[in-house]
Amino acid sequence: MKTLDYLGLDPKSAKKTVDGLQELLANLQVYYTNLRGFHWNVKGIEFFGAHARFEAYYDDTAEKVDEVAERILMLGGVPAHNFSGYLKSATIKESGVISDTREILKLILDYLKVLIALERKVLETASEGDDEATVALMGDFISGQEKTVWMLTATLS
Repeated sequence: MKTLDYLGLDPKSAKKTVDGLQELLANLQVYYTNLRGFHWNVKGIEFFGAHARFEAYYDDTAEKVDEVAERILMLGGVPAHNFSGYLKSATIKESGVISDTREILKLILDYLKVLIALERKVLETASEGDDEATVALMGDFISGQEKTVWMLTATLS
């Protein structure tokens, strides 16, 4: 028995969506790891607020990672789980040790730009395959991340 047999989705379309979700998963995993480093290493007058905010960001990202991996499974794929593979396929790259809040916020904005673009691609592919669940998932991700972009740009203004 396969889940995809019961979902009524075209296997070829689902495969394309899975490929996009795998790319998103790799980028989310690298983003998550970078956020943990920002949380641990931030310094300065904004420490208390930034430290807590970065923790909220990585907690949210951990949930997204799990949701993407589970969606890959529902669509008949196997989520990648090796960090070496993530590093090869992710557009987002590992950050070094960064402690300046403004520099971190600018990097997070750059990372969110990459993630939103990937999510829009997955949304489009899923939409073409009549995969409403993946479309909804990506829409939720994009909506939350766009609000974060707005808040970060306002903070940096």
